[in-house]
Amino acid sequence: MTTTTTASTLQINNDSANKNLDDDGREKRTGTWVTASAHIITAVIGSGVLSLAWAIAQLGWIAGPAVLMTFSFITYFTSTLLADAYRAPDPVTGKRNYTYMDVVQASLGGKKVQLCGIAQYVNLVGVTIGYTITASISIVAVKKSNCFHENGHDAHCKPSNYPYMILFAGIQIVLSQIPNFHKLSWLSILAAVMSFAYSLIGLGLSIAKAVGDGHEAKTTLTGAEVGPLLSGSEKVWRTFQAIGDIAFAYAYSTVLIEIQDTLKSYPPENKMMKRASLVGVSTTTTFYMLCGCIGYAAFGNDAPGNFLTGFGFYEPFWLIDFANICIAIHLIGAYQVFCQPIFGFVEKKCREKWPESKFIRKEHAINVPCCGEYHVNMFRLVWRTTYVTITALVAMIFPFFNSFLGLIGAGSFYPLTVYFPVEMYIARAKIPRFSFTWVWLKILSWTCLVVSLVAAIGSVQGLVTDLKKYQPFKTE
Repeated sequence: MTTTTTASTLQINNDSANKNLDDDGREKRTGTWVTASAHIITAVIGSGVLSLAWAIAQLGWIAGPAVLMTFSFITYFTSTLLADAYRAPDPVTGKRNYTYMDVVQASLGGKKVQLCGIAQYVNLVGVTIGYTITASISIVAVKKSNCFHENGHDAHCKPSNYPYMILFAGIQIVLSQIPNFHKLSWLSILAAVMSFAYSLIGLGLSIAKAVGDGHEAKTTLTGAEVGPLLSGSEKVWRTFQAIGDIAFAYAYSTVLIEIQDTLKSYPPENKMMKRASLVGVSTTTTFYMLCGCIGYAAFGNDAPGNFLTGFGFYEPFWLIDFANICIAIHLIGAYQVFCQPIFGFVEKKCREKWPESKFIRKEHAINVPCCGEYHVNMFRLVWRTTYVTITALVAMIFPFFNSFLGLIGAGSFYPLTVYFPVEMYIARAKIPRFSFTWVWLKILSWTCLVVSLVAAIGSVQGLVTDLKKYQPFKTE
């Protein structure tokens, strides 16, 4: 009788344990298309939206909106291809792939896996550096706004960015101890709310400026005009850089698979991810069109690189302060969305290489007041702290907003958003060479390659120009 009871108890415990595990034995996922949409919006509506008025100003009323819509369609289309590659060989019942590199390994294999890893992780590092720059600019904008309000719009208000980069890094060191992506839903939802808040504030201020008395901002069909203040070559470089900025504004393919890996297994992840991508891309495109076009109408061809921190607006100062605080809070969450895949990749490789190391594997339980028990891993603590510190140092050395965003966008858009999704679809669907579908997919791929190259050239030229007149670590 006792043996039977014990066996029954063990069976119940096993059943209970199995309910908390997924089909592959990992911790059960609980994500839905709503949380995935929040992750996407957090990743996409970021610092990119702030540069869109400037980007539209370089391209004009015809090319600006056209480029925005083109990038949104391409991003959504390729994200649906990528969503189907999450499980292989079957998109519903196949084996799960946990990272972008795993997906490429399952569909393409060979050296393309290494190329994917280089493109993805260089991009993710670049984004985290870019977000450190942007967050510090936004916090500094609060001080500038208050200074201009107290001392007049012509006052010399130029506080240093560096203390705020250090503050941002300190917050990220703490948040980086969150073990993995699955624990970040609350942060992504908060960040998504913040992104809506500052986008709506920027939109409202732009509308007020555009319809206000004495509004004289000049706009044209072709954007900023060549003249005494803008040479023909500078116009070309700025156009290329603007395309890079718009490409960066849609950059989330780098974390799409990691976001999809948070979704529960039923309904099928690929269907839920496509729904989340449609919601995320549609929402962000609507915001982008409104913020970019109305921002251009408000500021004209002289639109600032960042319309909330470039001081196109001075009043009401308290509302501008609030918007910039929202930006900083949003970027705190967005930084985590982009750095968690880096953390996961490095920690997985280290566990595989040193499986017996207590420093890497051992978890130390600590009781945190009001939060319960928290597990600290010494390797995670040291490595993640080091990573955040290094990205902050690089941000201090190269604090250039528009050029940096353009370069990141150009560098990641083609390989991660277009090339790999298209190549994996061709391989998985076994599309014959030179068939109609094969030809138009290749045309799409090569066209995006050319666009990415010219955008990268424009951004590099912008960085070179910025570096000529920049002194690192100089404080005002």
